[in-house]
This record gives sequence, structure tokens and C-alpha cells, in this order.
Amino acid sequence: MGKFYAVKRGKNPGIYNTWDRCSKEVIGYSGAIYKSFSTMEDAKKFLKEEDEFLATKNLSDDKAIAYVDGSYDAKKGEFSYGAVIFYKSKEYHFNKKFEDVELSKMRNVAGEIEGAKKAMSFCLKNKILEVDIYYDYKGIESWAKGEWEATKKGTIAYKDYYNKVKDKIKVNFIKVKAHSNNKYNDIADSLAKEALRN
Repeated sequence: MGKFYAVKRGKNPGIYNTWDRCSKEVIGYSGAIYKSFSTMEDAKKFLKEEDEFLATKNLSDDKAIAYVDGSYDAKKGEFSYGAVIFYKSKEYHFNKKFEDVELSKMRNVAGEIEGAKKAMSFCLKNKILEVDIYYDYKGIESWAKGEWEATKKGTIAYKDYYNKVKDKIKVNFIKVKAHSNNKYNDIADSLAKEALRN
């Protein structure tokens, strides 16, 4: 029987079937959290328990945790975001859809950008000094930090927004693997899809 390696904090959190694959995600990653299990069920349970611990117990009054995702409706040309935000042991759900011809060319990525902005605006409104934003599209971090050049209307606006808030809020970007049974990432995804249906 093979082992299952659950990576909670690493380059791409998720469950891997080999140590070779897992090691690429955690070696050299500061603060990596991972563990091996003999069954997939136990590996999933570990990720879920870690999520719930981080989300509800590991927070000070000046820190929040947010999971964001985006969705896109090709027929209507609409995009949306879903966000799950934890603050002071409370769980908040947000979602919204948008109609913008230019931004909709970015499909669900436009929604994920709006989700990240919502997480930051929530912190500004509540005078929260730090936030961990869990995302699954690399650009959410790379455009904000200038690692990728912002050339489109949506990415330029996002970069400008981040520049305005970065001195007021410490934003920690944490990538999660898309569709990897991460409970709160899945909830954010469902919220984004729900916004498009309404």
C-alpha cells in the first residue's frame, strides 16, 4: 500500500501520492505543514482539521483569513467572485456577479481578482491589520507584487488597489491547489457559482 502525503502549507497545497512529488511542494517553503497517511480518508481529514484550526482558532483580533475564488458564465459574459472570510472566530460569506465586457475577457480570473479586493476592503472597513488570502490562480499574488506586469484594465486596477492598501494591511498570499478538496476554497467556488445563478 502506498502513502498519501497531505500538504497543508506548501507551494501547492493538496494531497500527493509520492514523497518525490510532495517534497517538491514543501522543501524550501518557509513554514510548510505536511504529513503522510496510509489512507486518502485520513489525509483529507488532516487537511480539513488544519483548515478549521487555522480559520477559527489561530486568529488574533487584528488578523483575518480569506479564501477567494472566481467563476464565469460564457453565455452571459458575466463573472463573479466568492469569498469566505474568518475574523474573530466568525465566518463570513460574500459573493457578487459583474457585467463588464472588457473585464469578462479574463473570465473567472476577473472574479478571483474581485474576491481578493473584497478581502482587503473587508479588512480596511474593520480596521484589521493583517490578512491571509488563499487563492488558486497565481496572478492574484504575482500582479499585486509586480512579479507579473499588469497590462489589462482589470489587472492594472487590481495592482493600483493593492498599492493603496498594502501600507495599511499586511497581505499574505497563500496559493492552494484548485479542486483539491480544500473545504473553504470549495465553498468560495460554490459562492461564486451561486452569484452567477442569481
